Amino acid sequence: MAMAHGIDYRDKLILAPMVRVGTLPFRMLAAGYGADLTYGEEIVDHKMLKCSRVVNDVLGSIDFVEKGTNDVVFRTCKAERDHVVFQMGTSDPYRALTVAQLLCKDIAAVDINMGCPKPFSVTGGMGSALLSQPELVSEILTTLRRNLDIPVTCKIRLLKSTQETVELARRIEKTGVSAIAVHGRRIPDRPKDRAKWDGIADVVSALSIPVIANGDVFEPPDIPRIKAATGASSVMVARGALWNASIFRPEGKLDWEEVKREYLRQCILWENDIKFTKYTVNNMIIRNSSLESPEGRAVHKCQSLLHLAEVYGLEDFHHNISQGRYNTL
Repeated sequence: MAMAHGIDYRDKLILAPMVRVGTLPFRMLAAGYGADLTYGEEIVDHKMLKCSRVVNDVLGSIDFVEKGTNDVVFRTCKAERDHVVFQMGTSDPYRALTVAQLLCKDIAAVDINMGCPKPFSVTGGMGSALLSQPELVSEILTTLRRNLDIPVTCKIRLLKSTQETVELARRIEKTGVSAIAVHGRRIPDRPKDRAKWDGIADVVSALSIPVIANGDVFEPPDIPRIKAATGASSVMVARGALWNASIFRPEGKLDWEEVKREYLRQCILWENDIKFTKYTVNNMIIRNSSLESPEGRAVHKCQSLLHLAEVYGLEDFHHNISQGRYNTL
């Protein structure tokens, strides 16, 4: 079995995987505020198998680009090499391994999504569909562990009973994974349903590997609360970080307006997809203001990063970055 190098999963603050949100700019934002590990959005193995690794000298990034197109499926950079976790959607050990081998020189760890209940995951036998296939779970994780020298982890949800959840978690532990993240909700639960921290605690008490607790961490005081309630080694934050990524700051949160502008600077720096950028900004606005506000309406009309820069008074920043790139070409 390959020796996993690198990450101590104890006492870490972790950015959760979030679709359309967890692209490079948001990961860099969270890391800048103090996140120890930053998970990318879930990307399906089939999509990555169509990609080539391209060094982007203009941006200073490493891009995994879909062959025959200009579509960047995954973008990373050397600055996040030691803390970026690639989260994969898969239902096949050999596809998973092929993708992990393509990525392994550019990422800190690989995580298998076993918790997403959304149709795009489940219909392919991925995400939470894996929770009912323990043999396949073991096969995927064991195949990765045997062949990779970076840490392998997975993220699960709670099953119908404590016993089922603990049995699956013990089975996962036997594959040699470095840690397991547990979202304290069951498959039918919705985000508005309260996370079951006691369900996470049951897993923690049954395992010896680090457990990462996830669910209902919205404000800085929730971080020590979930650790105390569950006994988990580390804490993963999703919506709390989306609404204000400075939740990771040891000194306390910043005003969301400041965080939003810093996110937009990162998006300009890394040429983030405008759709993903607007989606993320809209979520910040929904939490802190309203999409019907003048700001919300202005963002809705934006068709490019330049338009967004103009809404937020970042035209000079956008211009300087663009000029800098032009001058280096």
